[in-house]
Amino acid sequence: MLENLRLRHQTAAEADGLVEQLVDVYLDAHADDGPRYTAARYEQQLAAYMPREGWELVAARVDDDLVGYVYGFPLGSDSHWWDGIHEPVPDGFTDEDGQRTYAVCELLVRRSWQRRGIARALHDRLLSTRREERATLLVRPDNVAAQQAYDSWGWQPAGWLRPTREGAPLFEVRIKAIASSR
Repeated sequence: MLENLRLRHQTAAEADGLVEQLVDVYLDAHADDGPRYTAARYEQQLAAYMPREGWELVAARVDDDLVGYVYGFPLGSDSHWWDGIHEPVPDGFTDEDGQRTYAVCELLVRRSWQRRGIARALHDRLLSTRREERATLLVRPDNVAAQQAYDSWGWQPAGWLRPTREGAPLFEVRIKAIASSR
């Protein structure tokens, strides 16, 4: 990994001034992924997610440049995260109370910085501080590199989900036990 890589945890209040940089990294990381990945849509996502209780970001910087980040939040009892789940899942799988499941929403690294261990470092740093029983994330089935990374990091497939927003793609649901991994 890079010697001059710095990882920093940030709350929503601390990250509020970084939205433009977060969007820039998002657009760079998704440059080849099609027209769905727009600045306007991502700004809306950030505006919806950042105010959530427990929202947290880990930013990766090399010198002063933001090269990647990961963020998420705990799923509360009123969460709509599981809306659109397709697979039959065990009873209670989607029950949330704000302490059971941490949703990893985005894990992004600029294309020029990929394949250097930054994503793994971000992933590990974020989850190392979490107290929830498990974490979840959604991954596109055509994102083979991410699928392979998540496999090697201990994430387990748990079904399929198509978010209820219009035009949303189908995602594979992944789950990882985190409370017992410390």
